[in-house]
Amino acid sequence: MIDEVFGAGHEQVVLCHDEESGLRAVIALYSTALGPAMGGTRFYPYGSSQEALDDALRLSRAMAYKNSLAGLDHGGGKAVVIGDPDKHKSEIVLRAYGRFVHGLNGRYITACDVGTYSPDMDVIARETPHVTGRTVANGGAGDSSILTAWGVFQGMRAAAQHRWGSTALRGRRIGIAGAGKVGSRLTELLVEADAVVTVTDPYRPALDALVARCPHVTVVDSTEELLAGDLDVYSPCAMGGAIGRATLAALRAEIVCGGANNQLAEPGIDRELAARGVLYAPDYCVNSGGVIQIADELRGFDPERAKARATGIFDTTLQVLELAASTGVTTAAAADRLAEERIAGVSRLRALHTGP
Repeated sequence: MIDEVFGAGHEQVVLCHDEESGLRAVIALYSTALGPAMGGTRFYPYGSSQEALDDALRLSRAMAYKNSLAGLDHGGGKAVVIGDPDKHKSEIVLRAYGRFVHGLNGRYITACDVGTYSPDMDVIARETPHVTGRTVANGGAGDSSILTAWGVFQGMRAAAQHRWGSTALRGRRIGIAGAGKVGSRLTELLVEADAVVTVTDPYRPALDALVARCPHVTVVDSTEELLAGDLDVYSPCAMGGAIGRATLAALRAEIVCGGANNQLAEPGIDRELAARGVLYAPDYCVNSGGVIQIADELRGFDPERAKARATGIFDTTLQVLELAASTGVTTAAAADRLAEERIAGVSRLRALHTGP
């Protein structure tokens, strides 16, 4: 396990254990080159501690790249708490976790993720100020899925511009996998843009609630059925690993652009997408609206300022796609290159002497 951590290139990995509360967590800081690492806390019933560690390492690296490409002065970090949030999440567990976050002395700022919500951040904040994504009643920005969906929408418009020469999504057939917070909000934006939307989600109540708001949306029973449809855009908006070899075999869409993290299930999938002529809008580029929102909260949340910055995801996505086209690399490699260049450039500035 130690060799694995050192080999992953992380600055710091903390194993958190409080026997009395039952807390078992991992906090992974990939980089603080741009500033304090920022990333959510995932509360999830992992099958093993190794699985939890692997997730923390992978997600924290992705956050470093996401924060860099979003132009934020934050490095990348992520925390995972092992357990079923419906059974094991409690005030004491969250506050115990908050003590560990506080022990990092501001090197890590946490926020919401899968299994945690703004009220949970309010509890954690009773133990540390190094937390964002809080409720509106407590000075926070509230639900970050609003700007996450807005950013994905902007990324999709940019992908449409690059592929079809127009940002218009009117009449485009878009399949969304996942009717959760981001997927449902994205659906509403696409319906307003007169797109033809098909949605799937294994949780039927989420679909029913979405259809009640958007009655013209088509619902299918599975991702397999969604992929088999005649789509222009496939939008994964649930858990990661959505684009694997089985997905590639079934995929008929020309563009992949969604809100899920870590969409590419294995190395080389980006090259296979490109070889098949599928335009992939890198996930951490287009879904950065949420982290833009929670970063803005640290300054005293201004919704218009945050939305304006998230609207800039259109330009960033277009820059990534154009770099890939002009250099012959995949869009995923182009996004990584831009993120790494910014991290290296800002890091170099630390060598400049600024006086006493």
